[in-house]
Amino acid sequence: MGRHLSVIDPVRVSTRAAVRRTRKPVRVSHFLFGFVAACAFVLVTVVDPYSGATASPYFQVAGVEPAGDRYADAPPQTVSVEGAYTNTVTREGYTVTAIVKPEPVPVTPVAEPEAAKSFTAPSAAVPDPGTAKAYAYGAVQARGWGEDQYSCLVSLWQKESGWRVNAMNSSSGAYGIPQSLPGSKMGSAGADWETNPATQIEWGLGYIVDRYGSPCGAWSKSQASGWY
Repeated sequence: MGRHLSVIDPVRVSTRAAVRRTRKPVRVSHFLFGFVAACAFVLVTVVDPYSGATASPYFQVAGVEPAGDRYADAPPQTVSVEGAYTNTVTREGYTVTAIVKPEPVPVTPVAEPEAAKSFTAPSAAVPDPGTAKAYAYGAVQARGWGEDQYSCLVSLWQKESGWRVNAMNSSSGAYGIPQSLPGSKMGSAGADWETNPATQIEWGLGYIVDRYGSPCGAWSKSQASGWY
């Protein structure tokens, strides 16, 4: 028994086997690709470092001439502008006018015409028959007026003449119960205008209707201005 038996470590054997299995041979194609790429980069950088920048004839680097007759000695293009040009920008102007609210103008109330004001007359008593007032009362009713119109007529002519047929204003010359000016105007109602109260009353009522519409209208004017 002269041979020695060596003990083989099973763990070391399995590890080496695993290493042999994981190693892969380096492919030649990968090596060649890397080599060619490196050579191309060196050529571009060393031989013509501005090849990418001088691709356009409009770009020139001062002090550096491109390698070779790249552009057939063509001069670089230039742009010239003849004449002088001014670009003026004008901002539009706006005028803003403030709208001022006008001050309210006080309105002065227009005075009502004196003839339009209403003046009441005291109620007149029933006239005695056969008198001038009795004739006037009948003439008022014949025109369709009421007691108020008769009362206004009584007050009006009481103020003017006191219902006297021969009353005469010494300063103006007005005459009769209605104080016609001149008195001869009453001749349109009758020739006896100087003495007949009925003639004077008929003329007086006609004048009132034409000028004021009713005895109360004439009374209002007389109260406002002193005459009618």
